[in-house]
Amino acid sequence: MKNIRDLPNLSGKKVLLRLDLNVPLKEGVIQDETRINKILPVINFLLEKKAKVIIISHIGRPKGKAKSELSMRPICNNLEKKINQKVNLFTEDIRKVKDRNLFKNSDKNVLILENIRFYSEEENNDLDFAEHLATFGDIYVNDAFSCSHRAHASIANITKFLPSYGGLQLNSEVKALQKVTSNIEKPITCIIGGSKISTKIGIIQNLIPKFDNIVFVGGMANNILNFKKFSIGKSIYEKNCDEIIMKIFELSKKNSCSIIYPEDVIIGKKLEDKPVPKKLSEVNHNDMILDIGPRTIKKIDSLINSSKTVLWNGPAGYFENPDFAKGSYEIVKSIVKNYESNSIYSVAGGGDTIAVINKVKAINNFDFVSTAGGAFLEYLEGKTLPGISALK
Repeated sequence: MKNIRDLPNLSGKKVLLRLDLNVPLKEGVIQDETRINKILPVINFLLEKKAKVIIISHIGRPKGKAKSELSMRPICNNLEKKINQKVNLFTEDIRKVKDRNLFKNSDKNVLILENIRFYSEEENNDLDFAEHLATFGDIYVNDAFSCSHRAHASIANITKFLPSYGGLQLNSEVKALQKVTSNIEKPITCIIGGSKISTKIGIIQNLIPKFDNIVFVGGMANNILNFKKFSIGKSIYEKNCDEIIMKIFELSKKNSCSIIYPEDVIIGKKLEDKPVPKKLSEVNHNDMILDIGPRTIKKIDSLINSSKTVLWNGPAGYFENPDFAKGSYEIVKSIVKNYESNSIYSVAGGGDTIAVINKVKAINNFDFVSTAGGAFLEYLEGKTLPGISALK
């Protein structure tokens, strides 16, 4: 995969830059700027190289219809402040634009196309639309790893019509995920949460042959406990998944991968309750398991300390209530401690996991934190991502 850094001369070149700026909006106000902050390096790099930047991105799921509440305008305004220069929003219907030079004023260097998903051709991966889009630039750069699991026009087919490169963020993401899936330094531990084991069975099956330890936490751990005949009271869990869990244990035994699940828990009668530590044998029918207990925290800390690589996806409990966030926070502290001593390579991903890390302001204390969501999970599952294949 070609890297944008490999290009010797970008001066005056019009670069079509595919980004993921799908940030949460509330009445036109950006609620989380993480994705915008992550793409600043590639924009600054291109501007330093004297390139003209045409940003392609989307917000939400407008399903091929123009919707004012999903306009790129708030991102445009936010980005202007961050890069300290004018950013134009191009609102014309690009299908009707014949002039290939979108920069009317020679002194303007950054332009954002209106939400690319306002065009149904985008999600249909329309070849003609991709070809027309390509006429606006000299070079195509994909720095939207988080969109690269989508076979969309501005991600997959556009590469057929322009010299195409991976961006700074995309290359960092791929390298980070390679370090936890192929170029692994062992021992390697995966901490995995979430409520449904069936949605992540592909990931688990793909990782077991490569990993030394897989630690189940959160709602997913309740499935294991229920399978092991422990009482989980009225805790969240997934029904009819005993066969899946049995396969996990059989595969782990075959590949000498240890499966770890909670030894003790923190319960409440309801989500707003106060935390009560309990042994597994003490959980009652009206208890809700909402976090991992102190013995489990200590065991996970020991595993992290003895690992060279750690992958984390999914909080340890109901972290939205600070009383049940201790397990998740302790995992962060343990990873950060080892990161700071340069003893592990750490990768984290998933919306809730990032939310936990952000709450303790530790986003810069991991080797890599992925904002990719679906693409992150599909890569871990071993699936081919259309956006990555298109760049090769």
